[in-house]
Amino acid sequence: MRRTPFTKMTCPIARGLERVGEWWSILILRDVLGGIRRFDALQENLGIAPGMLTRRLNALVKDGLLTRRRYQTRPPRYEYAPTQKAEDFAEVLVALTVWGSRHFAPEGPSVLIADRKTGNIADPVMVDRKTGRRLTRDDYIYVSARTRKPLRASSPRPR
Repeated sequence: MRRTPFTKMTCPIARGLERVGEWWSILILRDVLGGIRRFDALQENLGIAPGMLTRRLNALVKDGLLTRRRYQTRPPRYEYAPTQKAEDFAEVLVALTVWGSRHFAPEGPSVLIADRKTGNIADPVMVDRKTGRRLTRDDYIYVSARTRKPLRASSPRPR
């Protein structure tokens, strides 16, 4: 069965999933953003087959999330660096970390988010950048960028 491509959809979630929706892609971005840049190190850390890693890295480079730079000529070896698109995705990774720890770690979280400067454990939340106000699911809806009218799929949450 062929997968439906999301690139033509107007939904930003669908378009984003087209780029990072394959689970290896998300884990590769996690590792590259965490400082693992070389193919061999990525393969070892992820336990991924070389062919799959090559395909996912090529797709992430093509989609502008990673850049590739040769660091050795013979044999040719490359390292991968995050672009601004990948840096922006780091916020999604933080949200996935918190969500996964909260709902799918009955033994307790294996990873926490800590403030780099103080070492204090953080409790990330979604905040409106303009107002600084915390946003909960009851505080927002999705609206059309063109008309500013609410979208059907985002009607207020039932109470």
